[in-house]
Amino acid sequence: MHRLAISLAALAALASAQANAQPAPAAPAAAPAPAAATPPTVTNVGASINITPKRVTFDKTRRNATVFILNQGQTPITVDVTLIDRMMMTDGQIVPADFAASHPEMAATLAKVRSAKAYVQISPRRVALDPGRGQNIRLRLSDFPADAGEFRSHLTVTTIPPRDSGTTAEEVAGGAGQNQLRFKINAVYGVSIPVIIRNETPQVSASLSNLRIETAVNGAGQRVPVLALDLARTGGSSLYGNLEVRPVGAKKGSDPIGVARGVGVYPEVDHRVVRVPLTRAPNAGEALEVTFTDDDTSPGKVLAKSTL
Repeated sequence: MHRLAISLAALAALASAQANAQPAPAAPAAAPAPAAATPPTVTNVGASINITPKRVTFDKTRRNATVFILNQGQTPITVDVTLIDRMMMTDGQIVPADFAASHPEMAATLAKVRSAKAYVQISPRRVALDPGRGQNIRLRLSDFPADAGEFRSHLTVTTIPPRDSGTTAEEVAGGAGQNQLRFKINAVYGVSIPVIIRNETPQVSASLSNLRIETAVNGAGQRVPVLALDLARTGGSSLYGNLEVRPVGAKKGSDPIGVARGVGVYPEVDHRVVRVPLTRAPNAGEALEVTFTDDDTSPGKVLAKSTL
């Protein structure tokens, strides 16, 4: 069964044409009622996908891994599971390699991305999930890259729009929905995690610099304080860990006033900007201590520390 895809631009043109049409002067009958535009139906079919763990690393001792995806939403979904190359920028954004390839200013950074796609097999690649149900995705390292170093791609889980989205050709031919404009917007949702291959001993160190207090607007539209800093990486491996902010002299074991977990710096960049939301602004004259702790090769090890 073929389906007709009607673009928003075409809908706008059709509505405009109907609004500007003039009735024939000699027409004895009343002009037909204008087309009724029903509100669009917006369906976000996958905004509650959860994926664990948050990263996968292969090395000489590990060639197999399992990732669990869970549908935490209220409707059934179907997802595609693929490996996509992505590039980190110094502002912390991670963009698809295809996007970076179309921007010449990103070429030098993109050239440093070493893809893992050719070395990792995934099964299954398409999954249907009822609400509350999950599925294991198996990853297997088929071979190690010939060159030494770190290779990375991103395991990406993307929702597929339902088959009933849109209007069929038969429905249009049969006059379904006459005098009405109907369309449905299906939001495509995706989540991804890095998949890393290391065929040598990781070598990485970190440093913190350019600490400053800024303000940002949260989801509720409120202005909140944040601690901004530059997190630098040296060595041939990616950096991955957690940032915590505490007042200098705070009691041991006290809660931090700012936390950012799962912060990474990938090999294509030597530093990135990080912004850590704070539960409160620092008091006048109060110094803050920032700690970056490894959560990769040596979990819990302090890799960098600085004071503002």
